[in-house]
Amino acid sequence: MQKESVKIAPAEMSLLENPPVASSVVAPSPVEVLLSVSHYEDLARAEGAMCIVGIDEAGRGPLAGPVAAAAVRLPENFDPKGIKDSKKMSAHAREIAFERIMAEASVGVALVHADEIDRLNILRATHEAMRRALKSLTEILGNAPDVVYVDGLPVPNLHSDCRNLIKGDARCLSIAAASIIAKVTRDRLLCGEYDAIYPEYGFARHKGYPSPEHLAALAQYGPCPLHRRTFGPVAQLSLYQNHQN
Repeated sequence: MQKESVKIAPAEMSLLENPPVASSVVAPSPVEVLLSVSHYEDLARAEGAMCIVGIDEAGRGPLAGPVAAAAVRLPENFDPKGIKDSKKMSAHAREIAFERIMAEASVGVALVHADEIDRLNILRATHEAMRRALKSLTEILGNAPDVVYVDGLPVPNLHSDCRNLIKGDARCLSIAAASIIAKVTRDRLLCGEYDAIYPEYGFARHKGYPSPEHLAALAQYGPCPLHRRTFGPVAQLSLYQNHQN
């Protein structure tokens, strides 16, 4: 039986032949299933880039704890097996990947804590975490990267050749690695130190996200220093408590 040929639309063929390289936001395309997992890194190297970095964050949505960001430079021969969007991995798989990335790659990590999140707002705090993570990595490397791939929309004052990828943690190997580092770093903090200091909130189980357990504890005990006072449920509770007093 003759195999049916795969038809690729002209726009998708153009992407295969001339993938986007401009410092702009690149949305995912169905044709990307045909591309290598390290396609974007390969593309940058083909342009002459030597130092390629991926950046991602974790912890924008929780009511408590910091927002974390990581900047990762992978070695050129890095094995992509087991590295993908951290949200699609089990906690155990993330831990294994985390240890391998830390052992084989160059990594910068930054945290922006609740008080600064409240002062800046979560979007600006996330951007600041990304800038600090890149600065930390740059100091480790001794030089600035040539190309930086970032998950999501543009980040002000991050890098002169910053390439933003929508759903980048599922499309770009370096960003996926950064997503794992940011997620595991934050989870370890919430599950370890912060849960030990404030056991009544159950941070080890919900990582600061607004689960029913967390909301019940918040209502019973009120916010602790880790809580983001400008986030809806915490802000509403604080207003209620102030009114009662």
